[in-house]
Amino acid sequence: MTCKDCGKAIGYAEHKTSMDLLGVELCSRHTGLIQQIIQDNQTPVEAIQLFYGLKDAGAHPMLEWWDGQKSVDIALSRVKLNIEIDTEFDRLTHQRALADLDDAMQSFRKGFTTLRIPSIAVKYYLKKTVENILEIAEGLKANIKVI
Repeated sequence: MTCKDCGKAIGYAEHKTSMDLLGVELCSRHTGLIQQIIQDNQTPVEAIQLFYGLKDAGAHPMLEWWDGQKSVDIALSRVKLNIEIDTEFDRLTHQRALADLDDAMQSFRKGFTTLRIPSIAVKYYLKKTVENILEIAEGLKANIKVI
């Protein structure tokens, strides 16, 4: 068992703790750092799982990336893709829907595409979600000049 972030060998206790809290194999140092990010930004655990899933697939995601207006759960900046994990999709109101649409428009004006992914897609279909995001990123890469 190794930490998905630093590659350090981890023991059973570290493995169990990180899997119970985050669903990702991390050493105690990185588990603590990720817990601090979650606390500071109200980052969904599914965003952490998706971040490491994308990392494992060879992408270069950024966690809690500041887009100039707000913090985005995950960004693939080379293809200008922002990913937001939607944990309250079952409580969608018209005000929230309009606010989300406005946020997406602001990002689009800056050249970014925003994906809102329901947390259950990550929770139950992580691999397929990662595959779909990578395909979207490839499509965006073909349409823009990569930084």
